[in-house]
Amino acid sequence: MTTRPRGRPRSYDPDAALDAALNLFWSRGFAGTTLDALSDVTGMKRPSLYAAFGDKGALFETVIARFTAEMAERAAAALALSRVDDALEALALSFVDMYAPASGPSRGCLVFSVASLEAAEDERLRQVVGDTIERLDGALRERLDAAVSAGELPAGTDTDTLARCLSSQLHSLSLRGRAGGTRRALRKLARGAVTLLLCGARASGARGA
Repeated sequence: MTTRPRGRPRSYDPDAALDAALNLFWSRGFAGTTLDALSDVTGMKRPSLYAAFGDKGALFETVIARFTAEMAERAAAALALSRVDDALEALALSFVDMYAPASGPSRGCLVFSVASLEAAEDERLRQVVGDTIERLDGALRERLDAAVSAGELPAGTDTDTLARCLSSQLHSLSLRGRAGGTRRALRKLARGAVTLLLCGARASGARGA
């Protein structure tokens, strides 16, 4: 009995191609990234790019999903720390590691500093950016609620507002990184923001006691 030959094996590494595309979008932004440049960095000709990932918009959405998955993993690992102060500082510093790595340029966040620029005119990206913010807010709120239950924060702490304030600081760190803020400066600001917000929450609780 004869067997039919299998199709020609894939001649590219999907993960490597997506990482290359992600880094290009991250550096140049969506509008500044051309199909020719994507073809160059991935080593794939345009027809192969389209066949594998769709048009430029679809490829951008794919790398955004890849990036937000890493954000979620980092957030989950940091927020699992037992002390709320340690957990929130670890989260902020972990995000700074993405925004301004020890080696390489400061580029901010692919979602907050790149995708958000396209969100005003692209409903799909607007939803992606909004969902990312809401998930981050929710993860922070859940961790803060646990801190209240454990007695680390005063009863009655407005964890929803505090979570949104913390989230906003992470967005600001992204913008500062995109504007060329150094890793050292961003790490200092990250620590300071967490300390000030938690001290404020504790002081408010003490005044209300």
